[in-house]
Amino acid sequence: MVETVSSRAQISALSDRMSEAIIGQREVIERLLIGLLANGNLLVEGLPGLAKTRAIKALAKNLECEFSRIQFTPDLLPSDVTGTEVYFQSGSGGEFRFEPGPIFANIVLADEINRAPAKVQAALLEAMEERQVTVAGKTHLMAPLFMVMATQNPIEQEGTYPLPEAQMDRFLMHVNITYPPVEDEVEVIRLVRGEEIAANEKQRGKKRSEPEPIAQQAIFDARREIAGVHVSEAMERYMADLVNATRVPEKFSADLNRWIEVGASPRASLALDKCGRTHAWLNGRDYVDPADVRAIAADVFRHRLGLSYEAQGEGIAPDMVVAEIVRQVALP
Repeated sequence: MVETVSSRAQISALSDRMSEAIIGQREVIERLLIGLLANGNLLVEGLPGLAKTRAIKALAKNLECEFSRIQFTPDLLPSDVTGTEVYFQSGSGGEFRFEPGPIFANIVLADEINRAPAKVQAALLEAMEERQVTVAGKTHLMAPLFMVMATQNPIEQEGTYPLPEAQMDRFLMHVNITYPPVEDEVEVIRLVRGEEIAANEKQRGKKRSEPEPIAQQAIFDARREIAGVHVSEAMERYMADLVNATRVPEKFSADLNRWIEVGASPRASLALDKCGRTHAWLNGRDYVDPADVRAIAADVFRHRLGLSYEAQGEGIAPDMVVAEIVRQVALP
């Protein structure tokens, strides 16, 4: 019982620290924690300046981990991400040694992932799915705590390379960041101004004490508890029904049949289960109820639905389709 309280308290502390750096984005913080605790990868999307990178850095800063940031550009090479074999010459001869790339970290920020061509994007696939990288016929394992958080800009498409569906499906959730309310934006101004003052004081030798980062063990303890969260047969069927509705939309409504061209893969069912259990645990429950599944449904389905040209022409967003699916599928 002590272990349960301890791990929950540490995750709560991590959330509170992130909230101090990210104003008015409680839902985004929760989604980042769900991705971390569910041992998945996240695609974070939002307009420029909405603190996508800042949110991910806030998580890494307050967690005991190695953080790596990769700025994706059109001239990036796969070896710039994974690492490569380098020849070392010594007195007794020479040998090839593997020099790890920036992907070998605990939390990897793939910034503006759609700026790099498909070959570089594909370099992430094995690491994201198999938690390993193969170079020159040798396999190199990732750390036990490993997570890729990729960002992309939804409006600027010139000079970008859209992510293929196969790679999109490997992201546990697709998180959207929206504009903050006016009141929160005022707090953002004050926060950044305070950080500038603190930076100036640091240059003059005045250091502010910062709390110790949350230990990685807290994440592993929380994951073990989340694995024990109860999911009833009725809830399992409900999650499967939601996914099935994307594949046979004609059985649910004429609108869904017009809007959906390609349904979600079985990874969506697994994501609903993982994220649903994690959401329940974060809310202090040891069982999953429909509210948990509905809370994360849009994030799980948003990038897995192939919308028809008709839907795109009508301006139908994936979230509108998900809302209709949730409305049509009967509760357990």
